[in-house]
Amino acid sequence: MPRASPPVAPLRGAVSGYRKGEETRTRILDVALGAFGGSGFATVTTRQIAREAGVNLPALTYYFGNKRGLYLACAHEIVARYREGMGAVAETSFVALHGPLAPGDARALLKRVFAALADFLLSARSTRNHSLFVQREIASPGPAFEILYAELWRPGIELATDLIVRTTGGRLCETEAQVRAVLMISSLTGFLSGLPVIARTAGKGDYAALVLAALDEQIDSLAMPGDNGLKQGATG
Repeated sequence: MPRASPPVAPLRGAVSGYRKGEETRTRILDVALGAFGGSGFATVTTRQIAREAGVNLPALTYYFGNKRGLYLACAHEIVARYREGMGAVAETSFVALHGPLAPGDARALLKRVFAALADFLLSARSTRNHSLFVQREIASPGPAFEILYAELWRPGIELATDLIVRTTGGRLCETEAQVRAVLMISSLTGFLSGLPVIARTAGKGDYAALVLAALDEQIDSLAMPGDNGLKQGATG
């Protein structure tokens, strides 16, 4: 009679090792986002990031390859966090735009999109460093520009543009709507960058409600004359 095989031990070590690896990777990314956002791609070194993240240089190389790989990973992380925060409302809006959409309903969706964007940008997880990282790529396009453009900026601008066109009932052409969309998005990112100045001038506080009220006023100003309400049931 063959001997029974000993019971297989649970793979706790593998699970624990995977979790630890993910935690290490996330820590490196968080440090890199802060470093690149604050000082830019050319100035920051991988040795500096490894030291601040509490890992050795081979560990950073293992996860990201080199500085360029780490920089691109930062861009992908920003896109992933954006999708996490904006995915549901963006998907709802895209679906609605594929069918008949009354101006009032488009305006309501536009408000939801910008409310979600404001909440994402002003939340604790979306730090000022992320905004600085993005703004550096806008001002001086680097290795991450195409990633951010294709996966973040273009889809966001196109969505806001389409909703603005529908909100105005076609009163604004696509180019005019694009300009409005970029201005509104830029006002949010600019506000985030200016928070330290605002906090020093007006004191620290929760400005989210004021930001949302200002955005709502901008969006309401786009409404067609006589459009005072929403078509019942169209946006759920």
